[in-house]
Amino acid sequence: MNTVALNSHASALLEATERPHLVQGEQTFSAVTETVCGIAERPTAPPGFWWLFGFTACLTGLLFTLIGYLIVTGVGVWGNRSPVFWAWDIVNFVFWVGIGHAGTLISAILFLLRQKWRTSINRFAEAMTIFAVICAALFPGVHVGRIWLAYWLFPLPNQMSMWPNFRSPLLWDVFAVGTYASVSLLFWYMGMIPDLATFRDRAKTHTKKFVYGIFALGWRGSNRQWHRYERAYLLLAAISTPLVLSVHSVVSFDFAVSQVPGWHTTIFPPYFVAGAIFGGFAMVILLVVPARAYFGFKHLVTTRHLENMNKVILATGCMVGYAYAVEFFVAWYGGNGYERFAFMNRALGPYAWAYWIMISCNVISPQLFWSRRARTSPIMMWIVGLFVTIGMWFERFVIVVTSLSRDYLPGSWGYFEPTLVDFGMFAGSCGLFLTLFLLFCRFLPMIAMAEVKAIMPQAHAHGDH
Repeated sequence: MNTVALNSHASALLEATERPHLVQGEQTFSAVTETVCGIAERPTAPPGFWWLFGFTACLTGLLFTLIGYLIVTGVGVWGNRSPVFWAWDIVNFVFWVGIGHAGTLISAILFLLRQKWRTSINRFAEAMTIFAVICAALFPGVHVGRIWLAYWLFPLPNQMSMWPNFRSPLLWDVFAVGTYASVSLLFWYMGMIPDLATFRDRAKTHTKKFVYGIFALGWRGSNRQWHRYERAYLLLAAISTPLVLSVHSVVSFDFAVSQVPGWHTTIFPPYFVAGAIFGGFAMVILLVVPARAYFGFKHLVTTRHLENMNKVILATGCMVGYAYAVEFFVAWYGGNGYERFAFMNRALGPYAWAYWIMISCNVISPQLFWSRRARTSPIMMWIVGLFVTIGMWFERFVIVVTSLSRDYLPGSWGYFEPTLVDFGMFAGSCGLFLTLFLLFCRFLPMIAMAEVKAIMPQAHAHGDH
């Protein structure tokens, strides 16, 4: 297909996405296929891709090097000291688990609600979920210190006839995150099967045809296959939906079931879920905006898709801001002096700088999205997404560190100072996340071709998938 034809198809697809009633042509299906498959079919990656990949791979190598150093030396290489025995390890864990929530929300809940605008962005979000959960799963395993005994977290028979303590929130995390990761991976893979079959049929080399063929599971697009596929996809979406509420609620119980002032509150489950969706959508914006410009599929991920995500960010940002205010109200209304001091200490104590960074990023910056100009400006939405991501990390830092640094006894107060290992492991987890995302962009379909085609006018006119 020549450039002129492809551009005309792209223009037609733009009309189909934003004004579907204006398109009568039959060739927009091929435009979708050419655009999405063309990225993976290029003999070499676009300029600059491997430079970025090399940088993120180096950060990933740093992460696993520091994990090895931690195993050999001990968790004392972190800045965790009395009284702050939980610090960046748990902060990073909760942060990455929260990042993964947007994928399930966009894919499962919006699918059940029949929101068609999800189709061009759900694959990004699903992939981001898997990669974020992988990053999150590293930290509970290494923060216990004796990583070689991490299998004790699972109810497996062992030589000492000891079983895990099911009253421990750490064990709840293992099962909640494990279930979430398993279902999300299956949901992501299930949705890709028709597109992997397209990659298989277009593959130019025997190796690619073989690999894509294995993962396509013999897909031929028959009526029976489509019927089974749609039933299975609907079932997985229904299973995935409760996980959005349950997983981060369980993670919040790590804090809520304790007696530490600032943690012992019933507002944490809904507060954490809203914050997770808030931060997850911001991360989707951070990834999608550069990718659509770099790989050239602005006609597939349109401004309308981005604007809808920004509306969700605005709504959940207001929920998070409301939760911040309610925390102070609950501390005052409860009449507990220790609880009241914990929250005043957050805003006015030695970590006030972290608290006000959190407020500025999570409460103030999303308010720009009341303006449609800001909601539709790629540069502005990317900047706000970056601020929100930073703010959500600081939110977890404020919750974990400020509550531990000043508890009941002034004689045990302390100030947490991170070490270079803390900084390196967080940077390395970001590198691992971006490395996996870049590999996904290079070798797998970034856009759900089958789902995009299914909502186009031709599909409804002729009954095609």
